[in-house]
Amino acid sequence: MGAAESCHLSRRAILAAPLALAACGFTPAYAPGAGADRLVGAIWVQDPTDKNGFDLVERLEERLGRPRDIRYDLAYTITTEAVGVGITSDNRITRYNLKGVVEYRLTERATGARVAGGRVQSFTAYSATGSTVAGLAAEEDAATRLMYILADQIVARLIAASASWR
Repeated sequence: MGAAESCHLSRRAILAAPLALAACGFTPAYAPGAGADRLVGAIWVQDPTDKNGFDLVERLEERLGRPRDIRYDLAYTITTEAVGVGITSDNRITRYNLKGVVEYRLTERATGARVAGGRVQSFTAYSATGSTVAGLAAEEDAATRLMYILADQIVARLIAASASWR
C-alpha cells in the first residue's frame, strides 16, 4: 500500500468516526437535553472568600454560565502549597511549584442530596528570580492559572457525571 492509499484510508476513517460514535449511542455533551446542557446556568457556586476562590468561581461560571435557574449548589475547599524546586548553590530558591487541591461537592438544591463530588489536583510553576514585584506577579499569575486548571477539571467531571442524572 502506497503513501497516497494510506492517507486516503485514514481520511475515510476520520470521516466515518462520527457515524460510528452515533451508532453506539454517543451523544455530544452539550447537545440539547444532554447532561452538560442541564448544567448551564443551573449551578450556584459557593461564594469565594479569597483570591483563589474568586478565580475558581470566575472560571466555573465562565464554563457553566452564571446561575439563573438554580437546581444545584457547589461547595468547595481549596488547598494550595508552594514548594521550592529550583535551588542555587548558595541555597536560594529560584523556582516554585504551586500545588493545588480542590475538594468539591455538588448537591441538589431541592432535596439536599449529594449528586457528585470528589477531589481534583494539579500544579503550576513560577520563577522567583528578578525583582520582588516580578516575583509576586509571577506567583499571582501561577495561582490564577492553577485555579482555572482545577475549575476545568471540575467541569469535566460534572459533565461526565451528569449523563447519569435524572
